[in-house]
Order: sequence, then structure tokens, then C-alpha cells
Amino acid sequence: MGKVKSALEIALERANKIGSLSTEEKKKIQDEEKISNILSDFFKGKIDANGLWQNFKEIEPSLLPVAQQKLIETISINSLPEEIRVKKQAILAIETLKKQPDTVVIESSLQALEMLKKEYEEMKDKIEDDLKRHIEANPHLRMKQMRTSDGRIIQIALSVEDAVKAKLEEFLPQHEEQYSNEFANILEELKMQVK
Repeated sequence: MGKVKSALEIALERANKIGSLSTEEKKKIQDEEKISNILSDFFKGKIDANGLWQNFKEIEPSLLPVAQQKLIETISINSLPEEIRVKKQAILAIETLKKQPDTVVIESSLQALEMLKKEYEEMKDKIEDDLKRHIEANPHLRMKQMRTSDGRIIQIALSVEDAVKAKLEEFLPQHEEQYSNEFANILEELKMQVK
């Protein structure tokens, strides 16, 4: 197993590396750190989309897509709807700072993400409701075989909630994959649009 480096060793390596970088490379690293710090404040809830806009209006315009892409990379099919909405506002706020903003196209892709997320949640809820009704109407579906420590096989009755949960774990992955792929495609499209 490799040696774990201390924070001091890592900082010294960075300092040595930065010392051998050109002025342009140093500026890029500093700009990216500034972007990361601003986004960190946003993710921690210290600033909102308006605060992001205020901070990014001082940033080199060529770096705005970098900030947007970092925001986009934090969105997934498992993100909460409120989280997607807040990040949508942030991405659009940054877009308005560009010399030639394309807010209509970007907003359209962000809305597609929100709609797909809503459709995904509705699909999960519908499947869960349907399974619950089906299991309640067919109590034998709550039975599960288990092996005891002495090798005997016994049947136990699960609660409706546990039976639904077990069936969901079987049933959802195939549907989740479809939604995840579609969501990932929209995210990739969005990354291309913010460049």
C-alpha cells in the first residue's frame, strides 16, 4: 500500500509544481480555484443564484462555461427536484453574464431535465402504488422462503411495506437505467450548449 501524503507534503508539491508553471498556467489555476471557492459557497448555501451572479461578474468571461459545467456535473437523476431547480437558476444566472448568452436553449434543456425527473418520480410512485395494491390483494405474495441456521427452509410473512420494497428492488433497476441514460444524454447536451 502506498504512503499517505500529509497536507503539508501535498501543498509543497503544488507549490513546486506552480513554481514551474508559466504565468498563464498559474493564472488558470488561480481562476479555477476562485471558481471552486465561489461554487463551494453556493453548494453550502452561503450564496444563492444572485450571489453567484454577483461573484462571477468579476470572473474572466472565458471561465463562465467552466463554472456552468461544474454545476451541471453535480446534477443526477437522484438529485432532489428542489436541488435541480436551484442549480438551474445558478446555471442561467451565469449564462446571462456571457457576451452572447443563449439562455433560451439552455433553459429548454434544463426544463427537459426537470420534466424527466418529474416523470421518473411519478413512474416510481405509480409502480410502488400498483405493487402495494397487488400485494394487498394477494397475501401469498408476502411469503418469503428463508433458510434457518440448521438448514431447514421456512416461510415467513413479510409486511406489505417490506414485500413492496423487495419487489421494487427487483423491478425498478430496468426502468431506472432507461431514465438514467436519457438524463445523462440531456446533461451531455447541456454541457455542449454552455461552451
